[in-house]
Amino acid sequence: MGQGDPGERGEQAKGGEGVRQEVSGDQFAILLKQCRYADTRQARHDCRDAVRARYRIGARNPLLDCRTYSGVTVCGPLPLSPVEEECVTQSVAGGLTRRRAEVECFAFR
Repeated sequence: MGQGDPGERGEQAKGGEGVRQEVSGDQFAILLKQCRYADTRQARHDCRDAVRARYRIGARNPLLDCRTYSGVTVCGPLPLSPVEEECVTQSVAGGLTRRRAEVECFAFR
C-alpha cells in the first residue's frame, strides 16, 4: 500500500520510519492479542512493539485484513516462522485455503 491509500491513514511513526496505520480499538486489541502465538518470549515482545510502531487507535480500518478460523482471530499479515510456513504448504496441499492454513499454523504450531 502506498501512502495515499486509505489503509495507511495515520501519523508519522517514531524516527520517521513510515506511517502508522489508523485502526479501531478492537482491531488494535486483536493485533496485540495475536502476539501471544509467537514462539518465544522475545518474539512476543517484538510482536507487541511492532504493533505499537505500525498502528494507532482511531477509526476502524476497513482495509485491515482480519479473519477468524478455529476460534482464533487475527488481523494483518502474520509473521510465520519457517516451521509455520511448511505447515501452511502442507495444509494447502491437503485442501485448506491459504488464509485458514496461515491462521491455524500460526496459532497451533
